[in-house]
Amino acid sequence: MAQPMQLQPPAAATKPVVAKPRPIPLPPIRPAGLGLPRTAAAEAPAAEPAAAAAPATTAAPSAQTPRPTAPAKARTGVPATQEEAIERLNAYLNSFSSLQGNFIQFAANGRRLEGRVYIQRPGKMRFEYEPPVTTEVIADGTSVAVRDKRLATQDIYSIGQTPLKFLVRERMDLAREGTLTGASIDGDILSVRIEDRSTLGGTSKITLKFDLVANELRQWIVVDPQGYETSVALYNLDTQRRPDPKKFVIDYQRTL
Repeated sequence: MAQPMQLQPPAAATKPVVAKPRPIPLPPIRPAGLGLPRTAAAEAPAAEPAAAAAPATTAAPSAQTPRPTAPAKARTGVPATQEEAIERLNAYLNSFSSLQGNFIQFAANGRRLEGRVYIQRPGKMRFEYEPPVTTEVIADGTSVAVRDKRLATQDIYSIGQTPLKFLVRERMDLAREGTLTGASIDGDILSVRIEDRSTLGGTSKITLKFDLVANELRQWIVVDPQGYETSVALYNLDTQRRPDPKKFVIDYQRTL
């Protein structure tokens, strides 16, 4: 009897061999001084392990961080106190014997006048107004004349009765000139307020405005005993040239 035919189980399929992935190396730790100038990189500390690194919100100070700037007063030369500022104005007023320049005057009624001012210390001053104004104001050292060129007339006053007599003093000391009622600094401008009780008709109030950076007198404001305010702004000042002495001559024959 024939033996039954035995079937052999099929051979197991051979599994493909898969290569294990090769580990990818991590990039090196970023040096602390990367991106900084060489001098700063040389001083930068070595990098520490990531576990000991500072939190991301804490930034190390950079070698390029700008230094704190000096206070504004130190940069511009503005005095720190009112007393120092007043001394600066005193020093300025005593630094020249002659002055000339342009002025713009605003009267109490709002009228705008322009002209030239001349000062020669001690005691001499002149205001020349541009046309159509025909007025001149002249101080010759003892008197002040308010002259009308068109009418050829003038009024004479003692120089001690005028509120601007301090401008022509040989030596100036604001603390002793009338009554110093106050001072203030607004930006670069010093304002000094004085009361003069010896002016004609009563007490005049005078405010001087001085540019602490340019070191120049910029303006004065006078409130007369009747309460009328006159403001005079100065520009193009020259303290080197001496004015013509003829500008300070008063013709007393024209006196009213």
